[in-house]
Amino acid sequence: MRVFVTGATGFIGSAVVKELMNAGYEVLGLARSQVGVKSLIEMGAQVHRGDIEDLDSLRRGAAMSDGVIHLAFNHDFSKFQENCETDRRVIETLSSPLMGTDRPLVVTSGVAILPPGQLGTEDTLTTSGAAAHPRTASEEAADLAAERGVHVSVVRLAPSVHGDGRYGFVSLLIDLARNQGVSAFVGEGLNRWPAVHRLDAARLFKLAFEKGVAGARYHGVDEEGVPLREIAEVIGHRLNVPIVSKTPEEANHHFGWFSPFAMMDILSSSQKTRDQLGWQPIQAGLIQDLGQSLY
Repeated sequence: MRVFVTGATGFIGSAVVKELMNAGYEVLGLARSQVGVKSLIEMGAQVHRGDIEDLDSLRRGAAMSDGVIHLAFNHDFSKFQENCETDRRVIETLSSPLMGTDRPLVVTSGVAILPPGQLGTEDTLTTSGAAAHPRTASEEAADLAAERGVHVSVVRLAPSVHGDGRYGFVSLLIDLARNQGVSAFVGEGLNRWPAVHRLDAARLFKLAFEKGVAGARYHGVDEEGVPLREIAEVIGHRLNVPIVSKTPEEANHHFGWFSPFAMMDILSSSQKTRDQLGWQPIQAGLIQDLGQSLY
């Protein structure tokens, strides 16, 4: 069985490729550069040249496969809204060859799009209209594909996907601490970020591909919410820099464009995902991982 994987050479995607191949799948990985081609060949995957701007290449990759796992996304936050709309078009393109078949499509979203300050579950609805998070474009595209007869499900990832020295959004906090000479949080630092290890996330994508229900949302969340103060403290200790609290006004200066993310409070459950797919995270938690490998 052949699975077309976009983002196959990325931090999470490369783990998904290995998870699939270890389970006996053939993997057709999207590669936009010779470096990506080499990486896929070294993993033992098949190569499909193209990128998320080349919709024809995406359509061909999906058409020649038994299903698709879509992980690619442009993380240039200076044009985040534009990138979310690009993802909408990508999902529409990937879904077109799958209409009317039982070939699954698994797309990626994030729990950060859910309403803040409350426990978000797989059934929690996203905000719509002018107040909608830009990333809801991906889920809207998935819903439209489902209406058109595509067996599509969504994996919402935690903002902190960590492992092998990388930590998702936390990596930006680490860079700031190195550059600014302090590890900061806002106010009392009680706002929370969910977290999951990349290897646990990879296993979830495989399970969603195999067992996912059309139209379902699944949560790639191990820890429901890690307080930002705890994250800042372990970063400060590991980098040997002061740990400080910033007021909201000071945060805008210290964190810059990242300040809304540094203040976001997200609490998210994955109990329904675990019950329905039999997913059980087994890797280290975020604080343990940071304590072991951050230098």
